Amino acid sequence: MKKFWAIITVLLILFFLGSGLIPDLKIYKQNNLSQKTGKVYLNRTVNDDSPFKEIDKKLYGEANDVENNAANSVTSVIVDYRALDTLGEVTVLFLAITGVIALLGKSKKNNRILFEKPNYILNASSKILLPLIVLFGFYIFIHGHITPGGGFQGGTIVAASVLMMYFAQNNYKLKNNRMKVLESFSGLSFLIFGLLGIFIMGDFLQNFLELGIMGKLFSGGLIPIIYILVGLKVSAELSNVVYEFMGEE
Repeated sequence: MKKFWAIITVLLILFFLGSGLIPDLKIYKQNNLSQKTGKVYLNRTVNDDSPFKEIDKKLYGEANDVENNAANSVTSVIVDYRALDTLGEVTVLFLAITGVIALLGKSKKNNRILFEKPNYILNASSKILLPLIVLFGFYIFIHGHITPGGGFQGGTIVAASVLMMYFAQNNYKLKNNRMKVLESFSGLSFLIFGLLGIFIMGDFLQNFLELGIMGKLFSGGLIPIIYILVGLKVSAELSNVVYEFMGEE
């Protein structure tokens, strides 16, 4: 019976993957996007193809006169227009993790959680996967202003690599003091950039750096810097939670 469902699952996956390779195969209902809100928004802000608004056209990779030149509109909201609220979210995460660590510190007595026999495949591949996962997490929050993702997502991915190492090796131990330094540095830097915005531009976390060209890595002014700091802080905080859960010795 298991083989039957396995075959059915494989056939369904091949069917859906193959259907996308045949352009004339009309399986799904055709959807008219001309009146959709997202279509109108993209036309008005990024790639306006209207001949009546040629002067307002913003081309990806070429425009340099957009308000903050961040191609990811979600990031523009989170790290620019409501950056103070994002600082509050980071603070809430810090307080929540502080509570978790305080509770675990009293209950677990620093006993390390050990596995009777760690998975051989995971143990053998963890040393190769670790730098790749960390690199992917860094890529997510470094490119958060031009692609989907950002500091919270990238930081979570980096922390997941720490959890993987604890599962793979019984003798693995996170250098917790370094994580605390990284967490403190990133949080303090966030506040410093916010205060610089007040002194230079008049508002907390106001963008005061060169905006660059929309779609390029070095664009968005202060936005990618803030997202990198958020990613480092989130990765350090969640790694500390993993460290407290798994124990020291």
